[in-house]
Amino acid sequence: MNTFTSWKTLNWSEYGAEVLGTAFNLFVGFSIITFNFGKGLPMERLIPAESPRLLINGLIFAGSGALFAISPLGKLSGAHLNPCLSMAFWLQGKMHKRDLLGYIIGQFIGAIFGTFLSFFLWRNYFVSTNYCITSPGIGHPLWYVFLAEVFMTSLLVLSIFIFLSHHQLMRWTPLMVWLLVATMVWLGVPISGTSLNTARSVGPALLAWSWQDQWLYFLAPPLGALVAVGVFRLIAMGERELLTGKLFHVPNYRCIFKNVKVPHLKK
Repeated sequence: MNTFTSWKTLNWSEYGAEVLGTAFNLFVGFSIITFNFGKGLPMERLIPAESPRLLINGLIFAGSGALFAISPLGKLSGAHLNPCLSMAFWLQGKMHKRDLLGYIIGQFIGAIFGTFLSFFLWRNYFVSTNYCITSPGIGHPLWYVFLAEVFMTSLLVLSIFIFLSHHQLMRWTPLMVWLLVATMVWLGVPISGTSLNTARSVGPALLAWSWQDQWLYFLAPPLGALVAVGVFRLIAMGERELLTGKLFHVPNYRCIFKNVKVPHLKK
């Protein structure tokens, strides 16, 4: 009976929101990648240069995540959509361990679902993009790719932390994330594929059952998140702290995070 009661007290609504948000983000992202780079589709002829198509990928891929953050489900869960980001919030004392586990499992389930949904929609066009797998760019040594992923993930997490530690900036966090990630996709895909998110890399690798060099994306993004936590603590010097664990915090939504310093409904 105690076990059953403890299961009931878990925050299933938030975990479910992370499943749906991650699936939505990757479905939109993989669809725009396929539309822009799938063999036989018109964008290859309409825009021959890769750079503009990468920028479009970034704006729409990252934009879907930012859009989810300001949606009702995103306002509920906080729209992490990334196990590395959730881990960083936990390290900063904003999440309970059980919620961290629920978020991470939800994000991986969502990533797998979003990947398979993209495949069923686009079929051979999706396959022609190598299943949207993140992979090192041609001509770049693996150490350089690894450091690029560490740097980009740390910059993303650190930027989120900086915005969420200022009352004036926190409302603009989704917009900042949109523009920052779009730029990283635009400039970083030729180097590393711009994962930033282990769940994002696992979905396509699982579908294609192709694990070559995927260790990079299991290690580099989490390491980048750890670096960001360390840098934030260094620059904050105990004078600043995260105000919330949500990318877009509004007071009329319940909040399951710890040590929240802005108005919110209790869980």
